[in-house]
Amino acid sequence: MLALNATTLEVLNRDAPEPLVRRRVAGFDIYQETPPPSDTEEAWRYVEIDVDFDALALAERAGDPLAPGPFVSAITDAVGHAVVVDGHAVTVDGGESVGLTAAATLWLEGEAPRLVDPSVDKFAAAGFAFGGDGAALRVPAGVVEPRPVVIELQAATGGTISFPEVVVEVGENADVNVVVVYRSPNDVDAVIAPLLGLDVAPGGRLRFTTVQLLGDATTLVAHERARLDRDATLRVGEAGLGGALARLDLGVRLDGDGSSVEVVGLYFGEARQVLDYRMVIDHVGRSTSSDVLLKGAVEDEAQSVFTGLLRIAPSAARTSAFETNRNLVLSEGAKAHSVPNLEILCDDVVCGHGSSVGPLDAEHLYYLMSRGLSRPRAERLLVHGFFEEVIERLPSKAMAEPLRREVDDRFAAAQAAGRLG
Repeated sequence: MLALNATTLEVLNRDAPEPLVRRRVAGFDIYQETPPPSDTEEAWRYVEIDVDFDALALAERAGDPLAPGPFVSAITDAVGHAVVVDGHAVTVDGGESVGLTAAATLWLEGEAPRLVDPSVDKFAAAGFAFGGDGAALRVPAGVVEPRPVVIELQAATGGTISFPEVVVEVGENADVNVVVVYRSPNDVDAVIAPLLGLDVAPGGRLRFTTVQLLGDATTLVAHERARLDRDATLRVGEAGLGGALARLDLGVRLDGDGSSVEVVGLYFGEARQVLDYRMVIDHVGRSTSSDVLLKGAVEDEAQSVFTGLLRIAPSAARTSAFETNRNLVLSEGAKAHSVPNLEILCDDVVCGHGSSVGPLDAEHLYYLMSRGLSRPRAERLLVHGFFEEVIERLPSKAMAEPLRREVDDRFAAAQAAGRLG
């Protein structure tokens, strides 16, 4: 085990390429100066973060990879598959046509691209200081690959923190489909803090889906940044189902004229889970568009947080931007916080946002029961229908059926145990 300190930094840098050494040293300076996150900060409002950086360590080598679960197994036509365990790339299979490699190889070629700012918080700074491996995808211009690239990010060793990196560069007029799956065994008290950077060149198209099914003792703090050039398109899908605390900090910058992003996602929290979503969509170019739709449910004593900001720059004339967050609160002890925001600095725009937090609709429930359905069956049908809109819009169609099963089974189990209401 390697503590997060200067001694470990020296060990990591002994045989590292010079560009990576420079990045690590700069990141370590920021790491030392940055205090741990606190719920007194606006960016961490509603979330009690309990991570002791001094008590965590890097795994010197990867733990045993997990066997394929239902989500990875659902993808039968992958063109490439990478497995990253405890921050170490252990498998990179196929993907030659779309340039799939271990992220560490980018540093052998020079300075690797990075979109995440290390000063965001202590997790991001630590990722710069102690990270450097993961999976990288550099899709050449004009390449169109409908088959998905699968990247698994796993935490297998208790007491560790890892900083896997995912780099996706989509060339001009290229088209690629990427699925990232987070997993860890139950009872593994690890922290996984990935840095994900997505860069889409003019006319490029990227479908990027993440499925988070971490074990019940694992903490996730993910920083995901995307930049879109002229006429580029990004479709983001997100499913949050596991972890003790799982946080996605997503930032998308629409730099190029005519660029567009769609973000669709679902989350389902139970027990004492905290599922935290922070999103900022920056419209900079002209005639850009964004559409955000997140739906979630919480039961038992779980909590969800959504904070979204659509920011329209003075230069972003003719922007279209919408943001919607809907929440079901299924148990008395559960909570959902929803805070959508708009910052509009340009007149020629069409924007809107909306949110809702509440139980299952009583009128819809009454209607179904009046047609002969039992209350439990009517409730299951309403929950199924609530998420179907999102599932149908996910960029990866292969994820639809396992997600339906996971959500339906989770709600039915709570019903059978009498944990609702």
